[in-house]
Amino acid sequence: MRVRTSRRVRTSTRVRALTAAAAALALLLTGCGGDERPSDGTIRLRFQSLAWQKESVDANKELVREWNAAHPDIQVQYVQGSWDSVHDQLLTSFEGGEAPDIIHDASDDLADFAYGGYLADLRGLLPERLRADIPEQSWRTTTFGEGVYGVPFLQEPRVIIANRKILEASGVRIPTPAKPWTWEEFRQVAKDLTATMGKGKHAVAWPLKEPVSVSLNLGLSGGGRLFHRGEDGKVTIRFTDADAVVPGTVRDQINTDASASRTTLGSGGSDTLPGLFGGTYAMVPLGFSYRQQIAQQAPEGFEWTVLPAPAGAGGLAQGVSPQTLSIAEDSPYKKEAARFIDFLLQPRNMVRLAQGDWMLPTGTAALRDPALHTEKDGWATGAALARHLRPAPAQSVRGYPEWKDKVATPAFQEYYSGAIDLAELRERLVGDGNRVLARYQRN
Repeated sequence: MRVRTSRRVRTSTRVRALTAAAAALALLLTGCGGDERPSDGTIRLRFQSLAWQKESVDANKELVREWNAAHPDIQVQYVQGSWDSVHDQLLTSFEGGEAPDIIHDASDDLADFAYGGYLADLRGLLPERLRADIPEQSWRTTTFGEGVYGVPFLQEPRVIIANRKILEASGVRIPTPAKPWTWEEFRQVAKDLTATMGKGKHAVAWPLKEPVSVSLNLGLSGGGRLFHRGEDGKVTIRFTDADAVVPGTVRDQINTDASASRTTLGSGGSDTLPGLFGGTYAMVPLGFSYRQQIAQQAPEGFEWTVLPAPAGAGGLAQGVSPQTLSIAEDSPYKKEAARFIDFLLQPRNMVRLAQGDWMLPTGTAALRDPALHTEKDGWATGAALARHLRPAPAQSVRGYPEWKDKVATPAFQEYYSGAIDLAELRERLVGDGNRVLARYQRN
């Protein structure tokens, strides 16, 4: 959180405290009690959703309609938000006292809002069914200090989307979640595959427009952690040999082996799909939800498959930042908002939301649904990876956004392009990075 944001947080907190005191005094003077229903007897909640794909928007809106039909005394209004602007939009709405009651976001965006007092602590609000259904490792992504400030409900592993015909024709071993490639094997497979594909073609396209989350989250499979929390609660950065496994493999594929395309370094995931469809690339590491675009956009006759990301000393572990549902601290109807979240995340409904977003549910009951274990479109591969997902390494690190934008992104970009070596990458991530984090951890 930037310094000016912290100042606004303190000012906003004082304003809210004064407003609350004035409201309490008014109630006392008028003899009214708190938390009463509106005069027409209907509680109205606003639910801001960030669903954007048609299937996902439809699933969310349909669930809102089902809730409203069954609960005439608690009506939910669907409000469309956007991933592109959600952080600034929420900050503005929190400070202006206009925040939605129920907030859809991602766990890696919650820290500043949780520490700033904008989100309700959900302990005591959520039913035990929901608390027990979601694994503890997922709850850790929304736990800040002693409180829980969001319900993690959808998660997205990173997988490899591959051209099935090219892989099968090459004779390389096809990996499975039970027997994945190692990072060393992945590098060798990419070299061998590129040699058979012809001039101007590459086995791998790494879309690294946003290189930090890819590097850190897949880095868990190599045994890396990067961020280390001491007994005093403060976080420092250490870049070990384990942290170098994944970045080193990617750099070698691009700069030494020429088995990965240099031109995709500044690309987003969608930018690589035409090359995958056209046979320019055989494999593209992508988020699990990209399967929807492939299923909808692939030319007739294109055969594709979903492979697990390679494994290292950490096995198939990788970091994720689940999508979350939170309740605004200023909402006067927290219990009713929690009831709606519980409805939205009933196992059958969680499956509907997961299918709409082409992602995995966090709930163990929903994950057992047969619809998420079909071979078609790679659902079974994703479901097999669910138990290996861990909180993203920087999940609760204050100052991470600044470190990511100002230090890590340019450093990784230069490293992958070959402009700097491993020693320089380590110095910038650690030296410059710890100076950034220290500003956010002063007592």
